Amino acid sequence: MDEDMVSIDPIEFHSEEEPYEDRIDSYQRETGLSEFVQTGIGQLNGIPIAIGVMDFQFMGGRMGSVVGEKLTRLVEYATNRSLPLIIVCASGGARMQ
Repeated sequence: MDEDMVSIDPIEFHSEEEPYEDRIDSYQRETGLSEFVQTGIGQLNGIPIAIGVMDFQFMGGRMGSVVGEKLTRLVEYATNRSLPLIIVCASGGARMQ
């Protein structure tokens, strides 16, 4: 779900380290993931479910706005369809960039 949603740098965050967008690109290449949380639907023992899985390897598990939006959409999807919801949480906190 929402695989096309990726983080951007709308406030043009400046850092002494590499630019934020370059860091995101680097984590995407290293992990093969588009973002910290992956969401989807499937079945568990034949029961339809909605699932979100966080991967700590992507930016140390720091959550950005895209993570919040993807989780919100997943919760709304599950609620609207009365699906069980599973979230595997591995957050390291919030991104401040």
